[in-house]
Amino acid sequence: MPNVTLHSVGRHFADLKAVDNIDLAVADGEFMTLLGPSGCGKTTTLRMVAGLEHNDTGRIAIGGRPVSDAATGLFVPPEQRKLGMVFQSYAIWPHMTVFDNVAYPLSVRRVARREIGQRVTAALRLVEMEHYADRPAPALSGGQQQRVAIARALVFEPEVLLLDEPLSNLDARLRTAMGEEFRALQRRLGITTLYVTHDQEEAMALSDRVVVMQRGRIHQIGTPEQVYRRPVSRDVAAFFGTPNLIEATVTASRPDGNDEHMLSVRGANWQGQCRAAAAFGEGDQVLVVIRPEDATLAAGDAVLADGQFGWRGRIVDGVFRGPRRSLAVQADGLRFRVECPAMQAMPTGDMAMVVVDSHNAWAIHA
Repeated sequence: MPNVTLHSVGRHFADLKAVDNIDLAVADGEFMTLLGPSGCGKTTTLRMVAGLEHNDTGRIAIGGRPVSDAATGLFVPPEQRKLGMVFQSYAIWPHMTVFDNVAYPLSVRRVARREIGQRVTAALRLVEMEHYADRPAPALSGGQQQRVAIARALVFEPEVLLLDEPLSNLDARLRTAMGEEFRALQRRLGITTLYVTHDQEEAMALSDRVVVMQRGRIHQIGTPEQVYRRPVSRDVAAFFGTPNLIEATVTASRPDGNDEHMLSVRGANWQGQCRAAAAFGEGDQVLVVIRPEDATLAAGDAVLADGQFGWRGRIVDGVFRGPRRSLAVQADGLRFRVECPAMQAMPTGDMAMVVVDSHNAWAIHA
């Protein structure tokens, strides 16, 4: 399968830079997700790759073949880019059967009737919908409509698959199940995929790599674990869940392998060590990122072990979330979020020690 490359691509609407001079490379067979809040430019980027929007600047290529170049005026129309696309609304035609919906891309390309039958049957079999071929589209559930939309996008054997929030109309349980099914299908076919979502958990569960976008720009590209565990900025850290962000001052810095550095830091009434992507100077101001699930609670008079640091405080709130409980701990003027197994949570009002392992604390520029 071909790759997709964007070089210095931008899209402006009057004074608004919807997409601001981005560079991006999707590898052959890769599942890459564009992730960010509404209005960050992710859907506009997808539409420019599809040919549904013209890029004002830069160049887009698919499989090494330029499809859009603002400098030369080159623009290959969508129907000639060999792309499959699944929209948020699925765009299923209600007056057609499942078979006719999936057959439509082949019909407009004037494929022979016999070949259409073979390819539609094969596409429906891929998404386990071959027994619904004669059913009217309105008689399908949301999950079934999504499968039909995917089959229609795959039936003409596209080089690249583009998906714009295809799971957002499903309930939480079905969204998870369909996401897993689609990821398994993508891996089996090995098709290069560019996916758009604002759902962090969905992006982490499905993607080979995640592109975090904010205000039309790319802030970070990496594996789901990299962008979650090793954010490059406050914006990226805060977009994933509700991390504890604690101000501190660097007192020492040393290399620690794997292109990381170990920092000694000091805050108000506390000190400890944490990791960082780069060296910092003594006196530099940083934010220490601690995920709620990486903080543990111990008795208020607990003694910290080597490689740990912490704060003594009082549990002031707790929210039951089924398998886990979210606790709030007030300590030294700070309010910590702590996630713990629901049946092991300490009760509200107890004094406790918030304990953090230095390997689970990450420093970024303040």
